[in-house]
Amino acid sequence: MKLKRRQFLFLSGLGAIGAGFLASISRGTIGQNSQQISKVIAANPSTKKDLLLRFVSVADTGTGARGQYAVARAMANYHSKNPYNLVILAGDNIYTNGEIEKINAVFERPYAPLLKQGVKFQAALGNHDIRTANGDLQVKYAGFNMQGHYYTFSRNKIQFFALDTNSNADWISQLNWLEKELSRSNATWKIVFGHHPIYASGVYGSNPDFIQIFTPLFQKYGVQLYINGHEHHYERTRVINGTTYLICGGGAGTRSVGKNEWTEYSAERLSFAAYEVFADRIEVSGIDTANRIFDQGIIPLKSA
Repeated sequence: MKLKRRQFLFLSGLGAIGAGFLASISRGTIGQNSQQISKVIAANPSTKKDLLLRFVSVADTGTGARGQYAVARAMANYHSKNPYNLVILAGDNIYTNGEIEKINAVFERPYAPLLKQGVKFQAALGNHDIRTANGDLQVKYAGFNMQGHYYTFSRNKIQFFALDTNSNADWISQLNWLEKELSRSNATWKIVFGHHPIYASGVYGSNPDFIQIFTPLFQKYGVQLYINGHEHHYERTRVINGTTYLICGGGAGTRSVGKNEWTEYSAERLSFAAYEVFADRIEVSGIDTANRIFDQGIIPLKSA
């Protein structure tokens, strides 16, 4: 579902924060994120003792159909070889209308092997999720570990910020909250996730309003990574004004994807993304249902 009222009428009512966003817009240049990724990884193999956190992300999962189970098995296989205890679930957790009574079929059964081993899922709301009770029943569901429609949590030196990117969200309150939380964060790594894309080369494409709002905000406060779904493909951008944007929407089904000048890698694949966070970099991998790593990249702590 494409966002309605894409010009975001709320911008005119944001007051000081809106003015701050608009004033701080910087066109900048698109950084080269991973020109020599294979060489860098080969030259700097992960020692693991320096690993701060390993986690995975996936989105657009909640079908209960064959594709979801195939990705879930690949996630469990990766866990067996590379243990992790966090999954970022970036929206559309329950198709088609966010009915919480489907939770066993679309969440608890597919991910039972991971849940039984104590892996924690942290969810955001997608456009399908808010069709029932505006997603409030999902917010209350213990397995999604949500603290509200938007919230933050930390692991080691990494702070995550979950957003409600739906058009009916309380945008004024949410953006004020986000800037406040980012400004006072002392985390080495700042990772934001939500359902809808900012930069994308798929069916819906990039969101000009989100680019206008979030790109300068992320640059101002040093957000290194934004994770989302909605587009049913995998896509990793180059560093754009200090931030890498990663779409992991192939969690149950796929749609076609192209590429843009800022695209580092894109693929129409059932897949999930895996991340190993170190003090100076994040090593990210795209992994498909045949357990193949089809993309590897490095997200730097700070870009030049």
